[in-house]
Amino acid sequence: MSKRDYYEILGVGRDASERDIKKSYKRLAMKFHPDRNPGDAAAEESFKEAKEAYEILTDSQKRAAYDQFGHAGVDPNRGGGGFGGGGGAGGFEDIFGDVFGDMFGGGGRRGGRQQQQSGSDLRYNLELSLEEAVKGCKKELKIPSLSECDSCNGSGAKKGSSAQTCGTCHGQGQVQMRQGFFAVAQACPTCGGRGKVIKDPCNKCHGEGRVEKTKTLSVNIPAGVDTGDRVRLAGEGEAGPMGAPAGDLYVQMHVKDHPIFERDGNNLYCEVPISFTSAALGGEIEVPTLDGRVSLKVPAETQSGRMFRLRGKGVKSVRSHAVGDLICKVIIETPVNLTSRQKELLEELESSFEGNSNKHRPKAEGFFDGVKKFFDDLTS
Repeated sequence: MSKRDYYEILGVGRDASERDIKKSYKRLAMKFHPDRNPGDAAAEESFKEAKEAYEILTDSQKRAAYDQFGHAGVDPNRGGGGFGGGGGAGGFEDIFGDVFGDMFGGGGRRGGRQQQQSGSDLRYNLELSLEEAVKGCKKELKIPSLSECDSCNGSGAKKGSSAQTCGTCHGQGQVQMRQGFFAVAQACPTCGGRGKVIKDPCNKCHGEGRVEKTKTLSVNIPAGVDTGDRVRLAGEGEAGPMGAPAGDLYVQMHVKDHPIFERDGNNLYCEVPISFTSAALGGEIEVPTLDGRVSLKVPAETQSGRMFRLRGKGVKSVRSHAVGDLICKVIIETPVNLTSRQKELLEELESSFEGNSNKHRPKAEGFFDGVKKFFDDLTS
């Protein structure tokens, strides 16, 4: 055992936190480890001292004994509980076990408690109509999953018995495997990483602590959801093994196509057919919304494809609560199944345009002028 002051060896004050001690030890271990200084006896000795100091000062009981009695308080030959471990160069794994253990969840030789593995998260694909998505609704879901065994209350052990601490990993759930001078933490082969073993398993769940069940859940779907949105139900996923916490249930939304409306974000779009007469002379037409019918004034000489915006008639956002608009695209419908008299009237109307077609059909004039110029350019 080194007789130098442990705080001095690590270069820290006597009030140093465990974090500062670990940081200093990591730096010294990387500097003096024999694998990085082959044949250097002084470096090997410095490494042993740093390792010894680190193991004493990161153990709260040994540190208290050292602070009160010095080296005598931690000398194993004096009955003080002492400093175990060989202190040799083979201890490089402590850098990865003790210093990095919290980072990777492994813990070193003195590592932390084994965390229970939660149950799996589940996803449920829920189909909604556009009306349900826009206005919100309540849905009853039947979810097949692994649920807590009611016979053993999720412990996995037969009633009257309990799980025992694993003798291989001593409840840590992990064992260290040496690879060169690295130590790799692996799940304990005896308990499968659980830290406990069941000697007398439950007859119903066979030691798993969970059984297959179908449960019914009532879910409130907020107004304004859209395809791709999801609702999280904490703790409604699969039960964890041996009483571990359950996972979560994610309800994934899919909004079905609507026969009238098309949704884009918070806006709704629809096509509204109007007659040739209404488009030419103007007038009022009825258009649908999700709240009922409303009147839309169509000005005279409206062309097919013109857009009309009805503000605030779209979807209320589930996030910002802003309300979108309804965009109506008017489509002029060509009359069909004409009688002989109706055809005569249309022919008379067409004849009345002769000599003034530019006045009555300005878009056609511009289009055909462009076509003529296009072909003239090709032949020139």
